Amino acid sequence: MSRGKKNLGDWGEEKAAKYLAVKKYHILGKKVRTTCGEIDILAQEKDTLVVVEVKTKTSVEQGAPEEMVDWKKQKKLVRLAQEVNQKFPQYGIRIDVIAIEEKKIRHYINAVLDDDTKYNS
Repeated sequence: MSRGKKNLGDWGEEKAAKYLAVKKYHILGKKVRTTCGEIDILAQEKDTLVVVEVKTKTSVEQGAPEEMVDWKKQKKLVRLAQEVNQKFPQYGIRIDVIAIEEKKIRHYINAVLDDDTKYNS
């Protein structure tokens, strides 16, 4: 990954964390490493843990940021959510996607669903 893309991604994740904090989510961690990979933001909303995938783009010429969450990425997000759910079974779990482009933020709640994962929303 180029330095420019990493900086853009870090900027987007910071912006997303601030957005979630304003929405009364408790940020538990950023860039949370698990055995399956990395969670951009792990947050808590009431009794639900939220695995947040953040996608940031400067231009939509080649598609919107949320379009980057393809089936392969969704499968990985489900595995990450399942791992969090195994460690904290007392909480509900869900996956959100935050898409950022320029000054626009779009928050997709419960963006990825899988029958094998318990979800509360």
